[in-house]
Amino acid sequence: MSIDTGSADTTRASATGQVRTGDSLEGRLLRRLLSSLGDPPIEFQFLWSGERVAPSATRALEHVRIADRRTLLGLLRDPQVRFGDGYGTGHIEVEGDLVKFMVTLFQIFNRPDDRESILSRIAGWLNRPRRNTLAGSRDNIHRHYDIGNEFYALWLGETMAYTCAYYPTAQVTLEQAQIAKMDHVCRKVRLGAGDSVVEAGCGWGSLALHMAARYGATVRAFNISKEQIDYARHQARQRGLEDRVEFIEDDYRNINGRYDVFMSVGMLEHVGRENYAQLGRLAHHSLTAEGRGLIHSIGRNRPGLLHPWIERRIFPGAYAPSLGEMMQIFEPWNLSVIDVENLRLHYALTLRHWLARYEAAVDKVRAMSFDETFVRMWRLYLAGSIAAFETGTMQLFQVAFAKHANNQIPLTREFLYAK
Repeated sequence: MSIDTGSADTTRASATGQVRTGDSLEGRLLRRLLSSLGDPPIEFQFLWSGERVAPSATRALEHVRIADRRTLLGLLRDPQVRFGDGYGTGHIEVEGDLVKFMVTLFQIFNRPDDRESILSRIAGWLNRPRRNTLAGSRDNIHRHYDIGNEFYALWLGETMAYTCAYYPTAQVTLEQAQIAKMDHVCRKVRLGAGDSVVEAGCGWGSLALHMAARYGATVRAFNISKEQIDYARHQARQRGLEDRVEFIEDDYRNINGRYDVFMSVGMLEHVGRENYAQLGRLAHHSLTAEGRGLIHSIGRNRPGLLHPWIERRIFPGAYAPSLGEMMQIFEPWNLSVIDVENLRLHYALTLRHWLARYEAAVDKVRAMSFDETFVRMWRLYLAGSIAAFETGTMQLFQVAFAKHANNQIPLTREFLYAK
């Protein structure tokens, strides 16, 4: 999207090599905001006037162009939401590497000494996530996952796995890393032939199919995304696994029966904190006496809301818990946590693969009748997610658990890595 500066001053400034640093009202307001954020190394240019606002105590490493006053005023009122909106419409442009810029932003907003102020609490209340009631969850999932299997197939790869992969080495392909992740979680629950598994949230079905085909398990997998369930059922028919895997279009809260394994990979983010105890009750009542389970989820080092732009524009209703909050699943039901692993750098690698494939397929995305705002928003979402995991703003937790009296657990972790 080209941006008309609408100002002869900008042209004159560029022609003479002069940089305007006038103290307009909006310029002073932006300086005040930047000062409150520690004077980050970012220079802003106002395209309607040519004015530049640069850091006072350090050299600018990042450069941002803002198209008009309206976009700037929105940015000043609500920088976390309005930056993403402005980038999506093309009224905010970032020069150079978008991931590198997003790393700078996350470092600004995730300082170790940052404590929740009154203003941030007000902002959190205004941007609180949507509720995950039975009806609300279905609407939230529909808005993100039912935008077209063809769109996701362009960049998720052959497995159609939309969760963190596992990289035995940084050089493996995305497909190899996703299969390695499936094996990793299956080993953690010591999955074997004849085991019965219930999967809460199954995406496009890759893990359920893997558990049946590779490990000989029987699987019941629940999901409320119609697009994903239709795709998963088609894959089961294609692979001759219909008798081993049952894909059920229903909410996880309606799971019934008893199983050897409870598996949930990439679904907890959509459950909502208010439902954690209910999820734990479900796991407790679903597992046999020697049952075991695993929950794989995006998380945080300390409680906090998901980035408001992501929650509002990309992932409605999503919440990434701290480990302490995840314990609200296990503690009320006396479930024993037996293994915890953080794979955040694996998620950063996964996202870099996704972003590269997305950029390579961006013309095909446009051909699907998605407008340029959609294209730019998803680019920002993927780039920002890379930055979130690389800066430690976000974590990726895998928590394995078992019934409290289950002694059929290994004495060491050696079995996880045995070939």
